[in-house]
Amino acid sequence: MDWLDAQRPDVLCLQEVRATDDQLRASLGPFADWHLLHAPSAVRAGHAGVALLSRWPIRATEPLGEADDQGRWVAGIVRGIEIASVYVHTGEADTPAQDDKHRFLASMGKWMEQRRSALVCGDLNVAHREVDIKNWKGNRGKAGFLESERAYLEHWYGDLGWVDLGRRFGGEGPGPYTWWSWRGKAFDNDAGWRIDCVLASPDLADDCTSVMVGRAGSYAQRWSDHAAVVAEFADRPLEPAVRSIDR
Repeated sequence: MDWLDAQRPDVLCLQEVRATDDQLRASLGPFADWHLLHAPSAVRAGHAGVALLSRWPIRATEPLGEADDQGRWVAGIVRGIEIASVYVHTGEADTPAQDDKHRFLASMGKWMEQRRSALVCGDLNVAHREVDIKNWKGNRGKAGFLESERAYLEHWYGDLGWVDLGRRFGGEGPGPYTWWSWRGKAFDNDAGWRIDCVLASPDLADDCTSVMVGRAGSYAQRWSDHAAVVAEFADRPLEPAVRSIDR
């Protein structure tokens, strides 16, 4: 909470909340009195869950179809911008879990196609290109780096014109990564994945002035296997920043 507070955020997107409304509100510290939208999992308590917090009022918008009860999507309008906090399925190749992931990604694409002045923030659980995953050769054919998953991202960025702000400001890569396994020396060796993103609709992308990955200084300082992604925007449309963190 000290780290988050020091970032002076205006909007927080949380994923893997894994809490009831009361539990979440009780754990928010300096953000306890902020405006809150929370979508816990209705089918598996203590699993998934996403939330959207803002200094300013949030007007909830329609849910994402079949994902309504899974705690994987919540969206609302903050000062004229629709912001979604998302936690995409992990998936598993050639299983029903992967089918669920594909349906969810397809629903996201339909939502993005219909939006202007919108942001999607959170854990996509898909590495877009080889530069977005350290061990890309060893993960070919596995969930998170399947060609079928990556095709959805190609559609969003190529056909729909949405912008992956982390890649725009992170250069050509490799990295900067946002997720590292707890096992072995993955964090120490920076053997990670870039799966936590802030995506902007075409009309908002140029308002972003910087993106930073809040990578912990050491393994012992980590609070999650993910790192926060911090995106800052010019005065129009938000003043001055939108933040995203997967806990």
